[in-house]
Amino acid sequence: MSSSLHPMLNVAIKAARAAGALINRAALDVEAVRVSAKQTNDFVTEVDHAAEAAIIETLLQAYPGHGILAEESGQAHGARHSDYQWIIDPLDGTTNFIHGFPVYCVSIALAVKGRVEQAVVYDPTRNDLFCATRGRGAYLNDRRIRVAKRTRLQECLISTGFPYRPGDKLRTYLSMLGDVMSQCAGVRRPGAAALDLAYVAAGFSDGFFETGLKAWDVAAGSLLITEAGGLVGNLTGEADFMHQGECVAGNPRIYAQLVNVLGSYSKFAGVADKLQVAAKEAAKEAAKEAAKDITSDAAAEGIADAAPQPERVKTVLRARKRAEPAEPAKTTDAPAAPSQGGKARRAPLRKG
Repeated sequence: MSSSLHPMLNVAIKAARAAGALINRAALDVEAVRVSAKQTNDFVTEVDHAAEAAIIETLLQAYPGHGILAEESGQAHGARHSDYQWIIDPLDGTTNFIHGFPVYCVSIALAVKGRVEQAVVYDPTRNDLFCATRGRGAYLNDRRIRVAKRTRLQECLISTGFPYRPGDKLRTYLSMLGDVMSQCAGVRRPGAAALDLAYVAAGFSDGFFETGLKAWDVAAGSLLITEAGGLVGNLTGEADFMHQGECVAGNPRIYAQLVNVLGSYSKFAGVADKLQVAAKEAAKEAAKEAAKDITSDAAAEGIADAAPQPERVKTVLRARKRAEPAEPAKTTDAPAAPSQGGKARRAPLRKG
């Protein structure tokens, strides 16, 4: 297979496998890996840095005049103003990695004058290599891949990513998630966007959407999607999405249906769509507040019923007293009362 690949793609594959080897070695003793936080819930490890260094070294050794855009080091390496720019995520799914959850990958893409031409997504835990060259199709290892053929969103499995950083508009995302979940067969959140896109390209899932993404999360996966016959863009369906922070992908029919569901949530949506979303969120908040009030009233009534109430207690005690059986009269051997004739009547003798 490698003999027929584009030379730049071959170099990218070499770099991805070198990074994957480092990641696999570290995964054998993940508890020993040093972890630091870039911000809340956004982690980086020494493995991220080591894998990124290995990738950059391999790429610049072959193409010293190319530029680099990497998740951890930005544009610190390579030629800053080159028409050729490698876009790198050395370990997409770092949170999964540090917990030993085996869903993470290496993502490398080459953009030429802003358009992605080469793509590699490598899953080191399964040794799965997804790659594509523009105009030559997408592959998983040695097999040509295509997006799934389902045409109805109700039958589809959709992947996504949850917001995890401060300011990621969790409430809006939950509305998006609810709208999609109510119209599809299922939603999955594996935790590595580049691998999610590769899975859509391979037909393992039918569609994908997420917000808050960076170029290194989606660059390689986007070319895999289009070379596998799918479409990718922002939530309103525009193809120029790479640096816009939102992404939706799928085969052409599912892509259109996802855009129809999600378009009003895009930061590029029209005023009417944004007002519709705001009204929907306000209605949900009002419903929550009403539910809280009902719960509070019910709790207050329960407390009132449980509290001592003097008149009620007295009434209950009187009712109980009336319900108790009367004590039987005590019997005595006193003589019977005299009869009308004035003579006392003798008690009958008991036999035996």
